[in-house]
Amino acid sequence: MTQEVEKTVVNSWNEWDDLKHVIVGRADNCHIPPAEPALDAKVPEDSDMRGQWGRRPQESIDHANELLDKFSIQLENRGIRVDRPTPIDFSQPVTTPDFYTASQFGCMPPRDVLLTVGSEILEATMSYRCRWFEYLCYRPLMQQYWEEDPNFRHEAAPKPRLTDEDYRPDYLSDKIGVEKRLEWAAKKFFVTTETEPLFDAADVLRFGKDLVVQHGFTTNEKGIEWLRRHFPNHRVHSVNFPGDPYPIHIDATFTPLRPGLILNNPQRRLPDEQRQMFNKNDWEIIDAAQPAHNAPPPLCYSSTWLSMNVLVLNQKTVCVEKSEVYQAEQMDNLGMEVIEVELRDAYAFGGGLHCCTADVYRESSFEDYFPKQ
Repeated sequence: MTQEVEKTVVNSWNEWDDLKHVIVGRADNCHIPPAEPALDAKVPEDSDMRGQWGRRPQESIDHANELLDKFSIQLENRGIRVDRPTPIDFSQPVTTPDFYTASQFGCMPPRDVLLTVGSEILEATMSYRCRWFEYLCYRPLMQQYWEEDPNFRHEAAPKPRLTDEDYRPDYLSDKIGVEKRLEWAAKKFFVTTETEPLFDAADVLRFGKDLVVQHGFTTNEKGIEWLRRHFPNHRVHSVNFPGDPYPIHIDATFTPLRPGLILNNPQRRLPDEQRQMFNKNDWEIIDAAQPAHNAPPPLCYSSTWLSMNVLVLNQKTVCVEKSEVYQAEQMDNLGMEVIEVELRDAYAFGGGLHCCTADVYRESSFEDYFPKQ
């Protein structure tokens, strides 16, 4: 007797209701991409990533995949359906009429590419040349969901040209320094210009009727306006975090846990004027616990604040990286059941527990959590 395959239903409106179906990335054939404007701006001047490029060592790829596989099993053991991408050959160059780059990146962080809003999954523009074709890794799943769910909407934002006009040459220097970066961040002077709409899906947080989008290196104001026009039934809010010298992706800075409660990176606090929406509606924004590590893993782009890059399974349960003991303790004190997940050695492939996943289905609905605007 053959087991009937579960049909897909795409539905997810927020970051905290019961997770039932998720995509978990893979580390196969992951590359450190060659220098390009968007990437150079992201890498700190003193980082061991400076000047590095090429395929990551197979031993590290195998270990990262082992950790991602174990995480997938943990989720499946809790009754959550897990799908996985189909990696492409990331050693191939990307060539368009407008640019050339000698290799690609990987498909460990589906959260960067895919934004699920209700019954729609939207492919982001992406602002890195090396990530131009990353969406292809998820197309087999999108095609499957299309066949299985008659209400599923598969959308793709307009592909940007990513010419040199999309990037500020000011960020090409390797001697900018943190002080200058913070000054620029406070002025909203980021590496991406306003030539065309640019956004990464990981810059968007979903609060039912409201979408909160970070303006920074990977998402510009035109990208936020594109999202505003694309989702006319939503209220789309632009936020920024002046304390972040490398503002890329919101999910290691601002982490909603349940209605009324958000963790905020204490080094990158939301400005007072942007807190009004939350204050008016009695949401509490609290400082996240300190990271357990004082440095990221080797050859990792991300900061130590991946400690707060958690995956909320429901309003009482959260996945936290196993070594992040202070973050786990805070979650416990907030009344959350903590699921420990070993993932730190996979951080270098694209991020933490939120990064390496993308929602397909949560038992959620289109609710207004901010009636007082």
